[in-house]
Amino acid sequence: MDVPAESLPTVRELVLSRADDDSLAMLFEDEQHTYREFTAGCIARAHLLLDRWGEGPFHVGALLDNGPEYSMLLGGAAVAGAAVVGINPTRQGVELARDITHADCGVIITESRHLGLLEGLDLGAANGRVLDTDSPEWAAALALHTDAEPPEAKIDPLAPYLLLFTSGTTGDPKAAICSQARLARIGQVITEMRKLTPDDVFYQAMPMFHSNALMAGWVPCLTAGGIAAFRRRFSASGFLPDVRQFGVTYFNYVGKPLTYILATPEQPDDADNTLRIVFGNEGAVHDLERFSRRFGVPVEDSYGSTEGGVAVSRTPDTPPNALGRADESVKILDPDTGEEAPLAVFDETGKLLNPDEAIGELVSMVSAPTFEGYWNNPEADEERTHGGIYWSGDLAYRDAEGFVYFAGRNFDWLRVDGENFAAAPVERILVRHPDIDLAAVFAVPSPTVGDDVMAAVVRRPGAAFDPEGFAGFLAAQDDLGTKWAPRYLRWADSLPQTETNKILKRTLRRERWESDDETWVRDGDIYRQLAVQDVTVIRSEFEARDRLSVLDV
Repeated sequence: MDVPAESLPTVRELVLSRADDDSLAMLFEDEQHTYREFTAGCIARAHLLLDRWGEGPFHVGALLDNGPEYSMLLGGAAVAGAAVVGINPTRQGVELARDITHADCGVIITESRHLGLLEGLDLGAANGRVLDTDSPEWAAALALHTDAEPPEAKIDPLAPYLLLFTSGTTGDPKAAICSQARLARIGQVITEMRKLTPDDVFYQAMPMFHSNALMAGWVPCLTAGGIAAFRRRFSASGFLPDVRQFGVTYFNYVGKPLTYILATPEQPDDADNTLRIVFGNEGAVHDLERFSRRFGVPVEDSYGSTEGGVAVSRTPDTPPNALGRADESVKILDPDTGEEAPLAVFDETGKLLNPDEAIGELVSMVSAPTFEGYWNNPEADEERTHGGIYWSGDLAYRDAEGFVYFAGRNFDWLRVDGENFAAAPVERILVRHPDIDLAAVFAVPSPTVGDDVMAAVVRRPGAAFDPEGFAGFLAAQDDLGTKWAPRYLRWADSLPQTETNKILKRTLRRERWESDDETWVRDGDIYRQLAVQDVTVIRSEFEARDRLSVLDV
């Protein structure tokens, strides 16, 4: 039976429930605030937002670093019934303007350090409606609502509360909708699952325009009544000092922060810290146990997405390379036929023998009706939920024990010499190399037909590429497919990435073998460094086969 909307939980209720709570709520640099102060700040911002609301959707753009201001803006929007649009400061120029206008922002709240990003841009409905939280005008506007009562506002628990842009690693980001009811439920679930309490200190270093920061960090902290310890931006070197300074017990992450923390110099007392649990998603598989052992804390990595829809949970018996198990409503379907993919078959080395048949798209047969959609993007809604099925956009396969393995995004297929395979298994093999921290595998055009394999890797600090050693390493990997060895290898100290540490494969594909990083090419079984003249030769090979068009896409 459907639950009446008026009985659904809201973030507004969570915020207002802390109005008389004098326990510590927020730590930030040299600041600290109680929950009573937090709630009063949220109420003042709710009134300010209602004062500034003009025509059109009540959408507030947040172009802010992590900190109490962002937290109170989120709370104020919940109290007022507004939707917060998380704006990514690494998106600049026309891309930034596109995000703001696509999400119909009517006002933008920013700070002095980000004001320059907006100069000269057409912000649509937000033109002339940019508020700087460092300005006297902002302080004066808030002072008008000091000690105010919560505004009367009709809150629809199912209306958009957050517009969360997807990472945009392959194209323009989509603004996923999250309602107050869904976020409040997520807070309840994570708080119960992770046994979070008011005694926990939540390290909030992931960017707050991203779903992980809000769903795995901010709302569980508010639900539990814990202490939020904010850092403007994540810093690997600052991680352990912050943990010790603030007494952090809970750290949420997305992407590769664990990898970057592990790259810092190891100390004998690293495990001497207050951490109780580390929880996140998309951590590199080979880093989970290393991080847990080094810092003396369990790491719980899960599969999830901004949109929700499909959940896969790790269990104690989950194989190292698997995501975990999912319930029976989660299936792996052939996206062309809609038929369920057969189970994966492995040889004695663990190599997947039937990738063409076993790899399909990870879907949910039941969550399409509850998908809240993308703002102003019906085509993306249809792509995600066609046929009454929720299509995650992720490739996966399942073994006979029911464990689900990630095989990449639905754009992560490669076809080499007529063989189809996914990128993720190749990436998992490459990071076994002692000098490689991260690997991104992707298709680049072949001068003949189909694709060549290219890998861009982040090397361990100071590691030099050993072509013979690398070739020997590949030859020793029994589960490396015969077509999987990289034709090109980009050997780098860092790679282009999003603010949430996800590698930008669209940028890597565009740059291919023409970047400023050291790049190697395989001739037979031997790798040699790519020279400037090689680029000209490669292009001439495409031209000779009338395939220049695939290079210029």
